[in-house]
Amino acid sequence: MRIEKDSLGEMEIPDDALYGIHTLRSVKNFPVSSEFNHPYMIKAFLQVKLAAAETNYKCGLLFKEKFDAIHEAAEKLIEETDDAISGKSDSIYKKIIVDPYQGGAGTSLNMNINEVIANEGLKLMGKEAGDYAYLHPLDDVNLSQSTNDTFPTALKIASIYLIRELSESFAALQNALQKKENEFRNVLKLGRTQFQDAVPITLGQEFGSYAQAVARDRWRLYNAEERLRSVNMGGTAVGNSVSATREYVLNVNSVLKKITKLPIAKNEDLIDATQNLDVFVEVHGILKAGAVTIIKISNDLRFLSSGPMGGIGEISLPPMQAGSSIMPGKVNPVIPESAIQISELIKGHDVIITNLAGSGNLELNAFLPLLGHVFLKSFSLLRDSNYNLAKNCIEGIKADADRCRQNLISSSAIAASLITTFGYDAISDLVKYAHENNMPFVKALIKSKLLDEKELLLILSKEMGVKIE
Repeated sequence: MRIEKDSLGEMEIPDDALYGIHTLRSVKNFPVSSEFNHPYMIKAFLQVKLAAAETNYKCGLLFKEKFDAIHEAAEKLIEETDDAISGKSDSIYKKIIVDPYQGGAGTSLNMNINEVIANEGLKLMGKEAGDYAYLHPLDDVNLSQSTNDTFPTALKIASIYLIRELSESFAALQNALQKKENEFRNVLKLGRTQFQDAVPITLGQEFGSYAQAVARDRWRLYNAEERLRSVNMGGTAVGNSVSATREYVLNVNSVLKKITKLPIAKNEDLIDATQNLDVFVEVHGILKAGAVTIIKISNDLRFLSSGPMGGIGEISLPPMQAGSSIMPGKVNPVIPESAIQISELIKGHDVIITNLAGSGNLELNAFLPLLGHVFLKSFSLLRDSNYNLAKNCIEGIKADADRCRQNLISSSAIAASLITTFGYDAISDLVKYAHENNMPFVKALIKSKLLDEKELLLILSKEMGVKIE
């Protein structure tokens, strides 16, 4: 064990640990949630530290030996974090160990990052972990910075990475829905409004409307990235750049842009950008809109596939798992159910983010850690859910064209399509007759000898512009 000191006293740290006393105090202070800080947040924070070190070096504030150690250590840790993002390894979480649910406006995570970079750098310099006389977590790694500019900047960078991935997941979902739109273009079926029979529609048109809604969500996300590009890096504690040189403030964001390869820029008002988190409310609202679209589509799929014998049964979803421990053969719409629950969780996150963004005081919002954690979690959850919905549900949906046709011609709702041909009064009398005699409309129509079933379908297909196969 090694001994480290801070203003509160001393603590024993395992010799091989790359974290230090500030990290360990955080671990002891806050309950363990069993959740990790988002890997994109860790990666972005490391990139922020890398940019700060390079800028400090170019400004003559950091010696080359220290810069080289910080640079190599941060690059090594970024590579390790990329392995966590791709699912290859979770070793980074043996180093970044603070709980995401933390007090202190994110200071715990910033300290953890600082200490790990410093100790990784010390190893590369041939020194012992904790030998901060050669490379210090605060004096060197955190030079010209504060938690209050590095944390929100890292959060915005992580958000841009994730917003692009989420947009791609909506693209995959849109593509799957458009394929079904084309596949089902000639499947005539009964439309429904307020769960009641309505005028005819095609199954392809229904799926086409889903695709259009998803396309709007994708476009909203594309535009939302612009809201996240303006960062407060260089503002230090309250946005007025105390403890940072003018040269550093003017250059650090350009270096960060180069490292991240993202179109980020310094906010025009660093004090405003440090105090106010309304941009996260705005962007998450767009994310919530996408979740609402997913709920609507998923509920429609459950309804249209219901039964299958005792319900609507116009489509069948891919059977993914046994649906009951007591009813043999029962298969439930588990993928849409999963998508709905994830989307509802995102709606809950939106309430949290809204409340926390309004709870900041004066020059800082102390609740950014929770806001940021659920913000990033929403992106990841919806991204993975969209891919799952597309691959394991939408792509395997089959239409029961016969059931669609039977439901259509049995309903008096198709009467609207016959008014032009036979007149309102004649069709109205026929609808009334079918209701009074409790018979399907098509039977009443055939009995009236106005049309047979084949002729009825020809009229409907001509009106809808579809080909009867």
